[in-house]
Amino acid sequence: MAEMKNVEKGNSLKRGAGLLLPISSLPSPYGIGTLGKEAYKFVDYLVEAGQIYWQVLPVGPTSYGDSPYQSFSAFAGNPYFIDLDTLVEEGLITKAQIKKFPWGDNAEYIDYATIFNSRFDVLRIAFNNSDYANTDEYKQFENENQYWLDDYSLYMAIKFHFNNNEWAKWDYDIKARQPEAMDRYRHELSEDIAFWKFCQFKFFEQWNKLRAYANEKGIYMIGDIPIYVAMDSADVWAHKELFELDEDFKQVNVAGVPPDAFSADGQLWGNPLYNWNVMEERGFEWWKQRMASNSKLYDFIRIDHFIGVVRYYSIPASSDTAKVGEWRQGPGKKLTDAIDSAIGDASIIAEDLGIVGPDVRALLAETGYPGMNIIEFAFDGEPDNSHLPHNYKPNSLVYGGTHDNETVAGFFAAKKPAELKYAYKYLGVTCKKDIPQAVLRCAYASVSAIAIFQVQDILELDNSARMNTPSTVGDNWKWRMLKGSLTKKKAKELKELAKFYARLEIDN
Repeated sequence: MAEMKNVEKGNSLKRGAGLLLPISSLPSPYGIGTLGKEAYKFVDYLVEAGQIYWQVLPVGPTSYGDSPYQSFSAFAGNPYFIDLDTLVEEGLITKAQIKKFPWGDNAEYIDYATIFNSRFDVLRIAFNNSDYANTDEYKQFENENQYWLDDYSLYMAIKFHFNNNEWAKWDYDIKARQPEAMDRYRHELSEDIAFWKFCQFKFFEQWNKLRAYANEKGIYMIGDIPIYVAMDSADVWAHKELFELDEDFKQVNVAGVPPDAFSADGQLWGNPLYNWNVMEERGFEWWKQRMASNSKLYDFIRIDHFIGVVRYYSIPASSDTAKVGEWRQGPGKKLTDAIDSAIGDASIIAEDLGIVGPDVRALLAETGYPGMNIIEFAFDGEPDNSHLPHNYKPNSLVYGGTHDNETVAGFFAAKKPAELKYAYKYLGVTCKKDIPQAVLRCAYASVSAIAIFQVQDILELDNSARMNTPSTVGDNWKWRMLKGSLTKKKAKELKELAKFYARLEIDN
């Protein structure tokens, strides 16, 4: 994958196309997508459809709200994605044991409550039947992941011990990581700690096999990481000094973005802000470890809200909205240099959406990181709109929309005729039903090196298939692709389009 590395200025990406489909959205009889046979089938479909990229959402363990952008760890994998059929093949559990548990009745939407109440019990059975800890493979895994594995596994064991309460509500001695308390819980919860390590071992074992299969088939994996971590995470609990916390371990300021055209109150994310001074004093070691870990998962690492590297919005922790806050200067090139030193052959993609000032553009130019274009943002009638394809740069990616946007079909279906006048003329169509296909063709025809579309948009689904509506809780992150949705006819159409616009070598 080294030929696609982009950290040198002027180095171009490999022109191609791909699909965005979270692991959670894969078909599965067990309520949520996994790293099993349907993931391998999807790789095969990408090849058949002339695609060379598979983009996923963050794969970390999810917390309250089920958002992959609010994880219990910036390093760990989601145990939900461990494929149960693979565990059956390994003799760690039986089909009959699995069938005793409910997984949800709707194949198109994930029932997270049911998954939470079942999945860990099933994995416990496999854990109890496994001799993983005595294998050379596990010993190597444990050694390579020492930086985070012990803290994460202890954190999860203690979290379940305290009825899943956030670490800020634990007893003070363990909240403060006092040595005696740490030793006591390590002893008392040793079996639970071992279980959480088992889950991580199995996740990475299955992920590494899937990625190797994808790479062998010529498919590059694009991962996604949030710039911030969750307050309720092993990272903050274990490294409090790296975050803006007071002496009582409470947040001082939190992350978000100010009011804009999409939100009158702005977005109050609530993540703790980094203490960048301490981060720099320590050589950005935590970030280096994080990026090195992700480089083992992906060929490309998309950094969500990359703007925050250059400047970030600081909101008082006591605020109810993001209306009150201030912009502060981020670490900029110091951090990107640290990142580049840690990622090996992986490459960075910068999610540079939002108000991108000269400072952000300058850093992107200096690092060579490609940015993003969103066609849904393009048709406001202004020809200098940066999201219009004629304004793209080759070192960039183009999307119909992202996981935070409406589906392409849903977005344009809600528009009035007057609002669509510019889009109709630009895309060369005259009715709404033709827009999704025209947007796809427009993106493929552009000079952006990589064109990525959500599977929902390839299938021309309405907003019932939307993945996330920012600043809301309850109906997000649930959509799943129904088995058989991606047809051979659709694969042929995508491949022909990829060939026509030089996104696939003709002999493929």
